Amino acid sequence: MKVLITDEISQEGLQPLLDDPRISVDVKLGLPVAELHRLIGGYDAIITRSGTRVDPPLIDHARQLKIIARAGVGIDNVDVEYASKKGIIVVNAPFGNTNSAAEHTLALLLSLCRNVTLANPSLKGGEWKRAPFTGHELKGRTLGVIGLGKVGGRVALRAKAFEMEVLACDPYISEKRAEDFGVKLVPLEDIVRYADVISVHTPLNDETRGMIGDAQFAGMKDGVIVVNCARGGIIDEAAMLSALESGKVLGAAFDVFSEEPPESETVKRLIAHPRMIVTPHLGANTFEAQKNVAVDVSRELVNYLDGRPMENAVNIPRFDPDLMEHMRPFMGLISQMGEFLSQLAPANPDKIIFTYTGKLARYDCAPLTVCGLAALLNRQTEVEVNMVNARLVARTMGIAVEEVRTTETESFSNLVTLAIHTPEGRRTLAGTLFEGMPKIVKMRDFQTDFTPEPHMLVISYADRPGLIGKIGTILGEEGVNIGNMNLGRRAKAGEAMVVLSIDSPAADAVVERIAKAVEASFLKQVHMTTVK
Repeated sequence: MKVLITDEISQEGLQPLLDDPRISVDVKLGLPVAELHRLIGGYDAIITRSGTRVDPPLIDHARQLKIIARAGVGIDNVDVEYASKKGIIVVNAPFGNTNSAAEHTLALLLSLCRNVTLANPSLKGGEWKRAPFTGHELKGRTLGVIGLGKVGGRVALRAKAFEMEVLACDPYISEKRAEDFGVKLVPLEDIVRYADVISVHTPLNDETRGMIGDAQFAGMKDGVIVVNCARGGIIDEAAMLSALESGKVLGAAFDVFSEEPPESETVKRLIAHPRMIVTPHLGANTFEAQKNVAVDVSRELVNYLDGRPMENAVNIPRFDPDLMEHMRPFMGLISQMGEFLSQLAPANPDKIIFTYTGKLARYDCAPLTVCGLAALLNRQTEVEVNMVNARLVARTMGIAVEEVRTTETESFSNLVTLAIHTPEGRRTLAGTLFEGMPKIVKMRDFQTDFTPEPHMLVISYADRPGLIGKIGTILGEEGVNIGNMNLGRRAKAGEAMVVLSIDSPAADAVVERIAKAVEASFLKQVHMTTVK
């Protein structure tokens, strides 16, 4: 295997490659794009950090490339979809820098509380002032951790050592996992209301972008402290600046920004604010972290050569080809079911059961289980979840995974059922294939018959005359067209569940109008990325 390294990588971390006689390593830093395109065709693997864009033109020139290795968590600089189409495996190192990020969070928090960044230049400038730099203790304060993953969990444990009370908000981990950290799981509203210090540790996605904004700052305690060492954009920067300027927030510490390097006036003003401590995305910048991520990707390349599973592959699964031929028609079904159910189920799952009924159960259904598990978890963790690492991620989140197979069936020749167990109860979804098309045939104990669409509304209410008409009228008034509708109910005038596919997303205000009009006991808008 010939390996090209295009960015600064820890030499010590590359030792697994250097020790393997089957592998030759070339280090060529700062190559012009044209030169990189000329050279890449002779290599089997490339290792990068963030300085090299692995885009379609580069991949097209990489005629024998088998692996793209990103020595870090983020893969923003790699076109994973295009690499997948070319049959190239993409691996990253999602855990090597977690300790560094957690320690940096505490470093910023302590520096802010003890005025280190102000006292240091004062003393170096020849002054001896103490009173202006009187600080605050962490002991006895309440820390609100948003996102109790690898980094957030470590921050919580370290905060406990400072004798802080710790609340955590993470709807995607089990209560047992929170108990392992010695923290209390609460909704985001309670973090906002009760925390003296708020630290975010979630991935940046549609669900988390701007999750801390003007409304959340308004509900916080006066004198709260806010820390972001996760991803820029999770905290609305304009709202953050306003909260600092108004005095609502005592101080803030950011390592990450929505623009890196910053260009907008808002971000520049935020960075310059006197009660703001900032660093230029240094969370993973320790010698130890750089060594760890280099070791992780180096081992993945050796695993590939040895034919062993690659735990941190983000795209290409490795299953028996004959088995995959049997499973392939159902993989799209279970992916859609997983994504659909992940948006409807209550928070904090502790067990997920996959049940396969009918002819399908004659085969090893492991590919389907990990495919469905990846779809269920992929919105809910900072790690890219795929068929290779899905079980590992579930175990890390404290979620038990069970698989049940039975060839006995009543209504369908093949049936796939997902069941999520949470503290609020059990939620189930069952689906099958009809002439190759995915069909959802059961939700909870309602019989249904619909195909997942990109935009959907799921509504439960007490069945009364005229309510379907009200829903249609409200959507029509707002210019939202209904594509399909499926109604299920237990009995006449009993609880009803309606599933609507709509041509475009409904605004939050529209959803609220519908909920009020039909006195909905449950209403959720679902957006499906696996459906085109």
